[in-house]
Amino acid sequence: MTELRILVTGGAGFLGSSLCHSLIERGHNVVALDSLFRGTKENLTGLMDNDNFTFIHADVREVDALDSVVEILGGLDLVFHLAAVNGTKWFHEAAHSVIDVNINGTLRTLELAMAHDARYVLASSPEAFGEALEQPIRDGNMMQFTDPAQHQRHSYGASKYLDEVACQHAVREGLDVRIIRPFNAYGPRLVGDDYGQVVSIFFHKLLNDETLIVHGDGSQTRSFTWIDDVTDGFVKAGLMDKGKDGSSLSGIAFNIGSTEEVTISQLAKKVVNASGKDDSRIEFGTGYYGDSKRRLPDIETSKQILGWQPTVDLQQGLQKMWNELTEN
Repeated sequence: MTELRILVTGGAGFLGSSLCHSLIERGHNVVALDSLFRGTKENLTGLMDNDNFTFIHADVREVDALDSVVEILGGLDLVFHLAAVNGTKWFHEAAHSVIDVNINGTLRTLELAMAHDARYVLASSPEAFGEALEQPIRDGNMMQFTDPAQHQRHSYGASKYLDEVACQHAVREGLDVRIIRPFNAYGPRLVGDDYGQVVSIFFHKLLNDETLIVHGDGSQTRSFTWIDDVTDGFVKAGLMDKGKDGSSLSGIAFNIGSTEEVTISQLAKKVVNASGKDDSRIEFGTGYYGDSKRRLPDIETSKQILGWQPTVDLQQGLQKMWNELTEN
């Protein structure tokens, strides 16, 4: 296998660090660029002494930092763009920064890829559909973004939508671009404070002997996907030259997610079950404005073209996550 020169933006984050580990294991040369706003160097433990790996502490919008990646690698073959401001509380509290980083980071890295004719993989999101009016979520579904005077949740989703617009324009200009929409990835390195995601928040509450607060009535659904399955989707989308059917991958958006749909109430019970504690720790509280009522991916394109499908069911994954959190 040819060694590729790869940039991973957001490379110290939850998804990015898992991707970096996987790419290094496959023998590629990798530069991880991260501002460390949410990512940590601890996520890259084991990579820092590897001759094929370099970490750059910089903002993805900094053109000089992006140019330095090419100097370090001696060229550029592939960009995985994962850098973004994520976490639901940030969508409401820091909408300006969410929009700025998500859109301008994508524009700058697309420009870098075009300048060096490098393949480009965007980490988009099911949030790019806003409130999807049909489920499961697939290309062609009608999208709806609700009134920004009421809430700013869609600062993230609308910026991801525009990221996809920019990527599709780059495809028309001749760039090889693939789009990944990961659905609620979870694993032991996931941020677990109040600015994190629900699975990790729940587990960290239990680790601290605190109550789990389910937002609203808990009937909203998600499709949680184990981190190794999500990483495998990114690797396939980035490294495959053609689809399993021989087709071009450029311009295709792949939903990478479990089709095991659960309510947040059910999730809370499964998390408690994995921990061996009792569900008296679960309470209900006020939710976020604009919270999606349902999220279920259509993964047929990923199955047919990438040969990808999830391998770890939710209870297995939750147990693995709890075991790793408590062992460490």
